[in-house]
Amino acid sequence: MTLWLAVPLALLLLVIVLVMSSSIHFHFRLCRIGKDDRIEFDIKALFGLVKFHYELPKLIYEGIARGIRVKLEESGIAPVTKEADSVERIDDETLRDWRAKLKEALQATQGLKRWMKKLLSHVRITRLDWSTDFSLGDAAYTATATGALSGLKWGLVGWISRYVRVQRSPRMFVVPVFRDDELCFSTEAVCTGKLPVSSVFYAGIQLLWRVITVKGGLSRWIRLLKNKS
Repeated sequence: MTLWLAVPLALLLLVIVLVMSSSIHFHFRLCRIGKDDRIEFDIKALFGLVKFHYELPKLIYEGIARGIRVKLEESGIAPVTKEADSVERIDDETLRDWRAKLKEALQATQGLKRWMKKLLSHVRITRLDWSTDFSLGDAAYTATATGALSGLKWGLVGWISRYVRVQRSPRMFVVPVFRDDELCFSTEAVCTGKLPVSSVFYAGIQLLWRVITVKGGLSRWIRLLKNKS
């Protein structure tokens, strides 16, 4: 093999090894203070060369019939650059559409639930903090609810730990605010973690195989992806 062919192949092999050994990092933050809501989600991959930022600055409840109105702000940084804002409404019709698409995906994929559980088992949670301050307007009720809310939080963490690996002990805080005749609630949750690119690549191959082994599975998935909006 001549040198001019060996060098590019060696460089290509090095790039592949570096990419497969990297991880996809994510950061999630949920904050609610009074009536102000904010949800942020960041994704970084390829050693920071690919970045995406998603933000929900508003969640407005418009009643049972109209559901929840959300505004999504999306941005990306090289090599993919995208800036777009969209306002959507989540109501009963939206939920029914989501359920129908999920049912279609399950039918079009062999063992989709098992595949999802296996992929989630490779997720590593490196930070999980959740603090809540609240008052029910009565000291006795607030004190009682503190224990119940704390138990609910740890129960949720235990459920999450069944599917992903939590590498650091979560920090859960429930702070009662004793204010007579005044209701208040604020909470902030922060979660960071990572997922190896090699696991995503292998999971993608497995998903494709599970789809093509189902009769008409590939065409059904293509139809779902075209109608994802």
